[in-house]
Amino acid sequence: MELPVVNHKDYFAKIGDDHKFPINKFGMLAKYLIDQKIVENFHNPVACSFKTLNRAHSEDYINDIKNKTLDKNKIKKIGFPLVDSVVQRSLVATGGTVLASKLALNYGLACNTAGGSHHANYNEGAGYCVFNDVAVAAHYLLDRGFANKILIVDLDVHQGNGNSEIFKDNRHVFTFSMHSKTNYPAKKSISDLDVELEDNLEDEAYIKTLKFYLKELNKEKFDFVFYIAGVDIHFNDRLGKLKISDEGVKQRDELVTENFYSKRMPICGVLGGGYNKDFDKLVKLHSLLHQSCAKLI
Repeated sequence: MELPVVNHKDYFAKIGDDHKFPINKFGMLAKYLIDQKIVENFHNPVACSFKTLNRAHSEDYINDIKNKTLDKNKIKKIGFPLVDSVVQRSLVATGGTVLASKLALNYGLACNTAGGSHHANYNEGAGYCVFNDVAVAAHYLLDRGFANKILIVDLDVHQGNGNSEIFKDNRHVFTFSMHSKTNYPAKKSISDLDVELEDNLEDEAYIKTLKFYLKELNKEKFDFVFYIAGVDIHFNDRLGKLKISDEGVKQRDELVTENFYSKRMPICGVLGGGYNKDFDKLVKLHSLLHQSCAKLI
């Protein structure tokens, strides 16, 4: 059986060639997955509906994004220009994680080639995140009775503050974030479980810490897992402060996916952040999520 992977051409948006965010990575990742025969075909998502978005985001915020009427300061906080292609990308990428979560229910594992926009909260976006796709998808599953206790495993180098804020009073979603102590956001939120890592942490200590907390999480009973597999933990990342090698990223992804898949918990993997100084390396690092899942299915 082939790993179900979600992708859409509209994951690319026109944000300017000189923008700090590597928007071309989504198209190049899709090409890499096909070229390396990790997948043969993609599942195509549709734009997320207003009703589905509205469970994780306010009506006013959704309308301000769709109508491009968001306050200038709030646009600046997101970091993207609010143009048609950015609006479309945000809707389709969110729809992509919703679709991947449904596929994970059927196949045990599924991945999006975008997603992990974990800084967006109920009323606003931030840090290159417009809509919080994982929060939207989690609400989608809960509302339809597809899951009752969801775990969000966030291993991006930055804290998943949007998820912790959206789900702070929701007993059906457990938020776990293992991130750089001194990195963005400057003011951290409170997740159900936060693990703060010191600057320049290397593979051995990182993997040891991860194994310990996976054992702790295994004591709980979850029936669905979202995995935000940010690769900005890599030593060559422009926005990271850790020193994790290629092999360390690979080992991390394999540890997480094997841990939950072996317990028959459906897993939806999403990209998370990645701003490597070497663009080709960035694409290969992101593909490790999909490779680790493809080995299991």
